[in-house]
Amino acid sequence: MTHLWVRAEQRENEDRVGLTPEGAAQLIARGITVTVEHSAVRALPIEGYRAAGCEIAAENSWPQAPLDAIIFGLKELPEDGTPLPHRHIMFGHAFKGQHSGKALLARFKAGGGTLYDLEYLVDEAGRRVAAFGYWAGYAGAAVTLKAWAAQQRGGLCGPVGVYSGKDALVTELAAELDALELERPRAIVIGALGRVGTGAADLCAAVGVTVTKWDMAETASGGPFPQILDHDVFLNCIFARPGTPVFVPRTALATPRKLSAIGDVACDPDSDYNPVPVYERATTWEAPVVRVAENPVLDVMAIDNLPSMLPVESSQDYATQLLPVLLTLEDLSGGVWGRAKATFDAHMGEAG
Repeated sequence: MTHLWVRAEQRENEDRVGLTPEGAAQLIARGITVTVEHSAVRALPIEGYRAAGCEIAAENSWPQAPLDAIIFGLKELPEDGTPLPHRHIMFGHAFKGQHSGKALLARFKAGGGTLYDLEYLVDEAGRRVAAFGYWAGYAGAAVTLKAWAAQQRGGLCGPVGVYSGKDALVTELAAELDALELERPRAIVIGALGRVGTGAADLCAAVGVTVTKWDMAETASGGPFPQILDHDVFLNCIFARPGTPVFVPRTALATPRKLSAIGDVACDPDSDYNPVPVYERATTWEAPVVRVAENPVLDVMAIDNLPSMLPVESSQDYATQLLPVLLTLEDLSGGVWGRAKATFDAHMGEAG
């Protein structure tokens, strides 16, 4: 019998989950055993899973789960170097040249386990079957505008946290911008036709920020792109991959420009294909931006778990997208799961 084990997230400021109680009930009705760990922070309460018929396990007990269980989480595992013998479903961030990803693949090699990377669960056309992108763009645009507002006050963006919903976020941000008594900044979104870019543009519209929307057609030349520097805010909503052009080169740090706030929503600073190579590390909820230039000022927002700022909405949206694929867990040899396994195998082969 197929056994799905939903682990508690161990990443700080991560309240999301990829399966709702309603989805768990559907999996159980299909004959799949579902175990859900207790979690002190999960946005959806454990009582709903218990009522749906899930088995309940202690928080962070997944390393002791039966070896045939499929461990399902969202963000990274603790980087403790232990071998990984289970099959895991999660965002591994291991297939695009990330340095931390090489260590993760070594752990799977040592343990004999398998990674079904959520970023690589794709349909026949190569399109991801589920993504948090919309809410990443929405929250990322909000934090970047907060950074711009902080600059106008002569400071640096302070800590951010969880919101009860998007209306609360919009209300707070609009009030913050209104208090400046200035014209709204002008923003440019690259990747505006995708999920991430749509979320970013929608947030900007909700608070009265004018957006220039670019996508593949506008960036096909490969750059340079001086138009980006003529905007106050740049939101990168294109995930790094081979062939992605550089949007803001390091030379821009000392170039006359209006641009003062970058939201790298895609957030791949340690990727070999980083299109915004003006910073070197992800930022955090406690310190949302890194200042990369002083004259003129340029701050970069690069938080890598943005959707968790809106954990209820983003969890429900993502879980709804993913559920049809989870309902096919009994056959991991083909379809979405087979393609994900082939991607993992290919990268394990490259890793030697």
